[in-house]
Amino acid sequence: MSITYDDFAKLDIRVAKIISTERIPGKTKIIKGVIDLGDQSRSLIIGGAQYFTPEELVGKTVIAITNLEPKTVGGVESNAMLLAADLNDKPYWLTVDSDVPAGTKIK
Repeated sequence: MSITYDDFAKLDIRVAKIISTERIPGKTKIIKGVIDLGDQSRSLIIGGAQYFTPEELVGKTVIAITNLEPKTVGGVESNAMLLAADLNDKPYWLTVDSDVPAGTKIK
C-alpha cells in the first residue's frame, strides 16, 4: 500500500528521551514510560517488556510519533508511539545519537 507525501507529512515524528519507566501490575508485555519531548513530557505504553527490564530503557534517545490519537492500554493512557524494528516479535528501538536534542522533528 502506498501513501502520499501529504499523508506522511501529517505524522509528527520527533526525537524523544525516555525519562522514566515502570511495570504495570498484571502486565508482562508492556510497561508505562514517560518521554521528554523538549517542551513537554508524555506518558506512553512501551511494548516488549518480556525482553528487557524497565530500567534498561531509561536514558535512551528514541524516535516517537507524537500526534497519534491517545489510547488507553492496561489502564494507562498512551500519548505517543515509539518506533522500533520488529525481529521475531522483539522490538529494537530506533535511536539517534544522544547529542540530538529531545523534541527535534524528524523529516
